[in-house]
Amino acid sequence: MQLINEMKLEFMSKSSNEAFGRVVAAAFASQLDPTIEELADIKTAVSEAVTNAIIHGYENDTGIVEMYCKLYEEGIEIKISDKGKGIEDVELARQPLYTSKPDLERSGMGFTVMESFMDGVEISSELNKGTTVTMFKKLKKT
Repeated sequence: MQLINEMKLEFMSKSSNEAFGRVVAAAFASQLDPTIEELADIKTAVSEAVTNAIIHGYENDTGIVEMYCKLYEEGIEIKISDKGKGIEDVELARQPLYTSKPDLERSGMGFTVMESFMDGVEISSELNKGTTVTMFKKLKKT
């Protein structure tokens, strides 16, 4: 895959920044002339990943969420990282309806949503060091 462009963004783990991250990723992806549906998919997946970093990664602490985007001729790769508490069992966390925060009425569908809207999702996490979610979306050429 040939790299066309890339960017890095850092923002505080505040829930108000979830929409900011989503819009930035969509704006960056627009360089590849995606469809409205493809942009909606990207925005939804980024929303879930950023929300997970804020709610689960940092819990009630403030930290930095990092977003890296790379454009290729075939599509976009997006990495969302935090340096929060990490995920104890990634495979369990990927299960639909699993939530580590039932008291917050979380649906437990974050990773399932990401996997539904993107063509590839990889999760790497280490306890007390953080989590990185890497997503890839193929974009159809019209």
